Amino acid sequence: MIKIILVEDHVVVRSGIKLLLDSQSDMSVIAEAENGKEALSILESGIIPDIIITDITMAEMGGLELLDRLNQDYSKIKTIVLSMLGSSQYAMDVFENGTNGYLVKNVGHEELLFCIRHVANGGRYLCEEVSMLLMEEFRNISLQLQTSRSSAEKFELTDREIEVLELIGEGYTNTEIGDKLFLSKRTIEGHRQSLLEKTKCNNTASLIKVALKCGLIT
Repeated sequence: MIKIILVEDHVVVRSGIKLLLDSQSDMSVIAEAENGKEALSILESGIIPDIIITDITMAEMGGLELLDRLNQDYSKIKTIVLSMLGSSQYAMDVFENGTNGYLVKNVGHEELLFCIRHVANGGRYLCEEVSMLLMEEFRNISLQLQTSRSSAEKFELTDREIEVLELIGEGYTNTEIGDKLFLSKRTIEGHRQSLLEKTKCNNTASLIKVALKCGLIT
């Protein structure tokens, strides 16, 4: 039996999840809480689950703070975040905070149940919606890298010139770039001039414009 505590401030959502989980022969919701503070009180009373399913945005104590406290004091309890936020970056941040699973609230019943069982067996799970978003982002990054490499070859840029170009695009001066790359200001000026000549640009503004258009910088 997988023992679960639900931490969710919306009563209707919490009740719906509880009804679903309690209908499973291998799951039992042993306690409910409206926020992280209540969840910790339940744990302190001696009620210890296998998994805590928690929302993120809640009054008094949100999910992220709850995850931090669980990592410190109840590290054996597994956690699944159930959130309205479908951002891939947000999901990665939550996993860095130690959660075992991440689901968006529009997830289907089957995926929710699969995630719980998978996490209970020691796995980690990222919902399909965010996984597909990550795949698309990785695909775009890969295409950008291919475009960048192709453009670098077209203009015959060296690795050092690309480094300098990226820092120019970030607004650093020749002196600042030199400090970052451990090169003299004169050497950076030489690289900048070479970049202008190879891209046939008259000034730094047009150089950055060409670099952005060709995917050399983002």
